[in-house]
Amino acid sequence: MKKGGYLKLAGAALFAVFALQSCRQGGEAKKEMDTASATTKSSDEYTTVSYFTMNSKGELERPENYRTWVFVGTPVTPNDLNNGKAPFPEMHNVYIDPVSYEHYKETGKFREGTILVKELVSVGSTAAVSGKGYFMGEFIGLEASVKSKEHFPDEPGNWAIFSFTSPSDGILKDTSPKLPVASCVACHDANAEDDFVFTQYYPVLRAAKGAGKNTVPENTAERVAEADL
Repeated sequence: MKKGGYLKLAGAALFAVFALQSCRQGGEAKKEMDTASATTKSSDEYTTVSYFTMNSKGELERPENYRTWVFVGTPVTPNDLNNGKAPFPEMHNVYIDPVSYEHYKETGKFREGTILVKELVSVGSTAAVSGKGYFMGEFIGLEASVKSKEHFPDEPGNWAIFSFTSPSDGILKDTSPKLPVASCVACHDANAEDDFVFTQYYPVLRAAKGAGKNTVPENTAERVAEADL
């Protein structure tokens, strides 16, 4: 092969190397930009995405689709364990909106705009093939807690609690005014472990608190040994 041919081949090979390197660098740059974009989007989402609506009267519209949110837990204080006079004898299925859950995972704090929904379920049977216990009966009510400095600047912790329950006919109300502080929020203020939320009864939230944006708490292997309970 003539000298000119060798130079052409060398030039072409060199061009290919530069092109490949440029392509890789471009891909890495795009990946970094995509990551930054995703982070920005997530941060924006924390402040712009809302799962609740307040009407012109300052009432909360009944939340929808909450059973697709993050399930937190089901506490119950049955009459049987409270001399037949439990203030809240029903089961409470508690859900948190998914964006607030992600924010809690990342920061360990409940964001502005957090909403937790509490679906009330009657205690049904107290016996099953596995033994005696407390088992769910029927859906009987719905409540919600909302954290919003915009809407509740004068409420303790900027939290307000709402009830859509209608015991007389079993039909949930479409809207609800906030309940008086003394009836609910004051108790949360005095007894809740984390920002008016009873996280001491919700291991899902305890495991998620500050775990990290890219961490999926339930995928870790760590659990508590029975001997330590």
